Amino acid sequence: MGGTIYDRDLDKNPANYQPLTPLSYLDRAARTYPDRTAIIHGRLRRSYREFYARSRALASALRRRGIVRGDTVAVLLANTPEMLECHYGVPMTRGVLNTLNTRLDAEALAFCLDHGEAKVLIVDREFSRTARAALDKASVQPLVIDVDDPEYTGPGERIGSLDYESLLADGDADEDWLMPEDEWDAISLNYTSGTTGDPKGVVYHHRGAALLALGNVVTGAMGHHPVYLWTLPMFHCNGWCFTWSLSVAAGTHVCLRQVRAPAMYAALSEHRVTHLCGAPIVMSLLINAPEEERRPLPRRVAFFTAAAPPPEAVLAGMGEVGFAVTHLYGLTETYGPAVVNAWHEEWDALPPDQRTAKKARQGVRYTVLEGFDVRDPETGESVPADGATMGEAMFRGNVVMRGYLKNPKATQAAFRGGWFRSGDLGVKHADGYVQLKDRSKDIIISGGENISSIEVEDALFKHPAVAAAAVVAKPDERWGETPCAFVELKPGAEVEPDVLTAWCRERLAGYKLPRHIVFGELPKTSTGKVQKYLLRERARAL
Repeated sequence: MGGTIYDRDLDKNPANYQPLTPLSYLDRAARTYPDRTAIIHGRLRRSYREFYARSRALASALRRRGIVRGDTVAVLLANTPEMLECHYGVPMTRGVLNTLNTRLDAEALAFCLDHGEAKVLIVDREFSRTARAALDKASVQPLVIDVDDPEYTGPGERIGSLDYESLLADGDADEDWLMPEDEWDAISLNYTSGTTGDPKGVVYHHRGAALLALGNVVTGAMGHHPVYLWTLPMFHCNGWCFTWSLSVAAGTHVCLRQVRAPAMYAALSEHRVTHLCGAPIVMSLLINAPEEERRPLPRRVAFFTAAAPPPEAVLAGMGEVGFAVTHLYGLTETYGPAVVNAWHEEWDALPPDQRTAKKARQGVRYTVLEGFDVRDPETGESVPADGATMGEAMFRGNVVMRGYLKNPKATQAAFRGGWFRSGDLGVKHADGYVQLKDRSKDIIISGGENISSIEVEDALFKHPAVAAAAVVAKPDERWGETPCAFVELKPGAEVEPDVLTAWCRERLAGYKLPRHIVFGELPKTSTGKVQKYLLRERARAL
């Protein structure tokens, strides 16, 4: 008989082994703190007892409409209570939640619906026009359910066969919800912008979602009953998994449909917010708000930001207003942030330039990530920790995606050598902290959203006057980065920048439009490849 004494008669059974899932966090919070406020949205206050009951009713109603393990339920929703309920109610059926980017155009949404084989689409009235156009283009014919949020007073219509509240009324909140059969089962599907072609569908599992949610609580020192303001879109990596993190500490979700300075300051002050996340644009809105829009903060607020490290002036401005900023790093493929610039108190005493250098680094792995390193992309060997040798940032562990849906070739390429290859290039310092230097995929991150430079280039190429186009990221104080287009015209052709922008507007979502267009011959190598690093330097100098 093989093995050790610990391998005999000590088997897994239901008493000692259950699949990890973030769904159990809400169950515990509702049983332990049933009257605690779970959700604030405008005048609405919803307790954990109500949050849990509504999530179970949603699960019950979806199951009665045929949703089973592995079925995709797509949602096109703002940061509302319904979106939070979907994060629990959908996977409680063993179905898979697909949170769609509300900024996508109809064609991209149609692709996501078809690729994910959506059985249900839950859509906010604000996005009904785009949703209707997407459904017209899509092959799938999902059950469409309308959400009519009373906090939204703008245009839009109901396009579904029933509304969300009627759906919940058809469900039974006392019906037992389903644990995943296996913690490796899919919990959500998130589409990420690739550098070529259609977006890739990133599949998360229950185990990873449960662990990353815990990692956020540890990294953010969220403590007992935190109050979290939703300025980060919940559709983005499932809100970096904070949709599930708050249940761990029985915290309060403060929903916010629109990220505007007056609304943010009012919520921060009135609800005594402790934590929030956001892209550089959110910091810009907060520190540049006129005095009449600001409110005194009752406490120091933890602010988590990702993408490019904030400039020292922005960090100083955030500190003056009352925020403590923590820099995170991750990708859709790592459930959102999985790396943190873990700050050492002694660094506060460093001269400003050295302190800035420390803050420019992406940092070290979350406690729930097993491996993070900079490695040679060819050999797979770890690069020297000299702060100079460039390599590719690589991840391995339980908070790395299962893979790309229906795309085995891309999945195998991403996991080559037993590490997830981020496509981001960086260096490793002597203390093990990693600092990114470039994005090998040429992805532009604007307002926290990924923009494929190739997609923008393709739109420009289609104009009859354009001979060649290259798009790179231009640093932007408000958005972090914006697309900057360098365009080479055909001999004798003439076209104004505004005309090209209008041309792109017909083919791209608004946030993907190039903010700057520069005409001239593109720098190329001897083989004709555009030298984008030179264009990035030009863009920075503009």
